[in-house]
Amino acid sequence: MLKPAVLLFLSLAAGGLARAEPISYSDDVEPILTHKCVACHTCYDAPCQLNLGSGEGILRGASKQLVYDGTRTKAQATTRLYLDAQGEEAWRKRDFHSVLDAQNGQAALIKRMLELGRSQPLEPNAKLPDNLDIAITRSNTCPTPGEFADYAQKNPHGGMPFAVTGLEDAEYATLEQWLEQGAQVSERAVQPSAEELRQVETWEAFLNAPGARQNLVSRWLYEHLFLAHLHFDGGEPGHFFQMVRSRTPSGQAIDPIATRRPNDDPGTEFYYRLWPIQGVIVHKTHITYPLGEEKLARVKALFFADDWALDAVPGYGAQRRANPFETFAAIPARARYQFMLDNAEYFVRTFIRGPVCRGQIATDVIRDNFWALFQDPEHDLYVTDAEYRREATPLLAMPGQFDDIGDLLGLWRNYRDKRNEYEDLRQDAYADAPPADWAHIWSGNDNALLSIFRQHDSASVRKGLLGEIPQTLWWMDYPLLERTYYQLVVNFDVFGNVSHQAQTRLYFDLIRNGAEVNFLRLLPADSREGYLDDWYQNSGKLKMLLDYTTVDHRSPSALNLAGRDPKQQFAEQLLARYATLNARPDPINRCKGARCYREGLSKDLQHVEQTLARLTNRPAGGLKVIDQLPEATMLRVELDDGSREIYSVLRNRAHSNVAFMLGEELRYQPRLDTLTIYPEVLSSYPNFLFRLPASEIDEFVRQMEGVTDQASFERIVERWGVRRSHPEFWRYFHDLSEHIRATQPLEAGVLDMNRYENL
Repeated sequence: MLKPAVLLFLSLAAGGLARAEPISYSDDVEPILTHKCVACHTCYDAPCQLNLGSGEGILRGASKQLVYDGTRTKAQATTRLYLDAQGEEAWRKRDFHSVLDAQNGQAALIKRMLELGRSQPLEPNAKLPDNLDIAITRSNTCPTPGEFADYAQKNPHGGMPFAVTGLEDAEYATLEQWLEQGAQVSERAVQPSAEELRQVETWEAFLNAPGARQNLVSRWLYEHLFLAHLHFDGGEPGHFFQMVRSRTPSGQAIDPIATRRPNDDPGTEFYYRLWPIQGVIVHKTHITYPLGEEKLARVKALFFADDWALDAVPGYGAQRRANPFETFAAIPARARYQFMLDNAEYFVRTFIRGPVCRGQIATDVIRDNFWALFQDPEHDLYVTDAEYRREATPLLAMPGQFDDIGDLLGLWRNYRDKRNEYEDLRQDAYADAPPADWAHIWSGNDNALLSIFRQHDSASVRKGLLGEIPQTLWWMDYPLLERTYYQLVVNFDVFGNVSHQAQTRLYFDLIRNGAEVNFLRLLPADSREGYLDDWYQNSGKLKMLLDYTTVDHRSPSALNLAGRDPKQQFAEQLLARYATLNARPDPINRCKGARCYREGLSKDLQHVEQTLARLTNRPAGGLKVIDQLPEATMLRVELDDGSREIYSVLRNRAHSNVAFMLGEELRYQPRLDTLTIYPEVLSSYPNFLFRLPASEIDEFVRQMEGVTDQASFERIVERWGVRRSHPEFWRYFHDLSEHIRATQPLEAGVLDMNRYENL
């Protein structure tokens, strides 16, 4: 009988004979990188900025410079793929080093990293060594080719793929031969279909049409859609486009203008263009937006139905960035707000999931689960009252345009005081307006009700009201929605310094407070102080005294809410009144009576969901397993017919308040943590995965309920857990993306495993 080593040799040799022809990057190499590398190496948080999601990224190579650096005193040069430089030579001038070139008699850096990873195989489905740091905050060495020998000696487990089940023999052989053949990269560009080209031409003609009004509207639309992965009615699956400013007009090759922010001066004549998105689609940056004939007709109706006047097109600059309400004042506020409401899920996703891939600058100011509602334009005074709008607009400017560290406190106080002056003006105006009623809550389509779940430094947004009734709700009007979007998306610079990032975080804290306080207008006046005390416990009271304005405790609400908990009543009535708009009914987490499962399920899945519901609506003080669970756990339940269902098990961390930039761990209330369980993949960053047959759901839940310490939890992990070292890790991990593809095909993309924990 042949020994395993001989079999491996014969396998590799046979692979080499079969692969005598040149290996194709697109056909042979890219699928391996997509399957085994892209889950870590894309976006700004790719280790060493090595982006393996496209040919352009692998040619760019790696850098020692961090994108996420909350301590830098000066803004650094931007390094956005496809925008800030084109071609290897340009990236070498920006201190990126090649991972494909053999140097000084040594193999290519990526080959040596793969060899190091292969030399240290992991024990199947065992915990990783305790001394192996896999946290996203770890310090990556990012060795150059000349530093690799020292790196390998100090980091024997630092090869690729890092801290996870490695390449199969055939995959390794393919990459090895590709590198030996010179590592040619010939990326196959996305080619739009004839129908897509027709719609691109239509949209570009609209966006670049002459006239001052069109110029201003197109600029506003660009600033609101530059982040979107645009898709067309009747377009090809997997084809997405991004809106860019180009030096070249329609019909010519796109020459993108790379400004630091989308509202910076382009510096030259330009044209709005729709550019096919290249490379692998990854879920964490995949925020989709629909274009088509119906959307174009809607845009024209919103922005050009009224005969509004424009004296002159505004210029660019810090003041124009700081206050888009002034910059775009000529465009009717109703049109701007309604455009955002039509696709509110997209806009909330942009600032909750965001243009970055590690968003704690935004997420540490929000609670772990809450619902968001919107004020109807007919009852938004900024939309309906021109005199109020004239008074309010100068007070809506936002910080972050200047990043002098020495003047951080002065800048912050200036914008805080403006915001608080606005809040006082707003409170007085609404006190004189009709009391808030159900009609004041926008209900135009299923974007009206949104659920947000935070997982430490990332978050997810879904249409519908998911989970238990949350501690807080947001009620956003146009100034709140637009300021949040500009502060966290348009004006936020991930390459900025500590002053810029601090200003962003501090002002978003004020926005969140404004959304919470606006929601309180819906509740009885005498109940508001009690809810504020609950939301801003302990040190939160100091923040209320120092930075927030007082809350209106006198003006009534027109909602008929009585009893001891009017917020609970409001939520229950909301669910009943807007049931037809609620995109995701949730009987698992809000079980009423004996049925805790969705409609239309098989008997087996009914039993699964009925059983899982026992883990919801229970604080960690009485359900100890919550203490052991990470933020976002996936549960794969396999049925006898070969199908499977995927559930997200989200840990909702309780806080005494979320009002401060630092010391979040000091404000945790772990005994009050709860779980939300829902049949979707609700995070771009799974932290762990359990898999089990549906027949074992009773035992699984029984053991979860019985956990008392880490040892009893580890027995669950040993039996049902899929660790990073599991022989079939990649199969199960990527099946999460396939579940998204099957249920929400437009939203599908490769998930990120940087936060997959070592349980």
